[in-house]
Amino acid sequence: RMDTELDVFDQKILDLVQKDCQLNAEVIAEAVGLSASAVQRRLRRMRQDKTISAEVAVVNPQAVGHTMSFLAGLEIKDNYEALPRIRLWAQTEPAVQQVYYVTGSFDIMMVVVARDVKAYDALAARLMAEVPQVVRMTTHVVIDAMKVGLYVPLDQG
Repeated sequence: RMDTELDVFDQKILDLVQKDCQLNAEVIAEAVGLSASAVQRRLRRMRQDKTISAEVAVVNPQAVGHTMSFLAGLEIKDNYEALPRIRLWAQTEPAVQQVYYVTGSFDIMMVVVARDVKAYDALAARLMAEVPQVVRMTTHVVIDAMKVGLYVPLDQG
C-alpha cells in the first residue's frame, strides 16, 4: 500500500536496515532513540505496508561462478503486447537481475549475470525465441562494476 507517512524515526530505522537487515531491535533502538518494542512495531508495519519489500542476502556473483555482467538494451515492437511477455519471461530467468521499461534509444534495459559469454548468448537466444517482438538486442559487457546497490537515500527532515 505504501500510503503511510514516514516520520524521522522510520527514516532512521530504514537507513540502518538498508545497510544491515540483520541488526536486532535493541541495536536499532539505541541508534535511533526509541524502545526496542517501538522499533519492532515500526518494522512490522513497514513490512506489512511493503515499505520494506524484501530482506535478502546479497551474494557476490563472482564467488559463485557468475563472472560476467551484461547490460542489454532491447528495442521492441508492439510494446503493449511485448511488455507482459518480457515481464513473464524475466521472472523465469534467474540470471536476469533487473528489468526496466525506459525512455530513450531502447525500450527495455536489463541487467544480467552469467558464467560466461556462451551462457549469456543462450539466454539471449531464449529471449528472442520466446518474445518475437524483440527487434534488436544491444549488449554491453561490464568491465568493472564500479558501484552496485539498491540503497534508497532518505530525506531525514
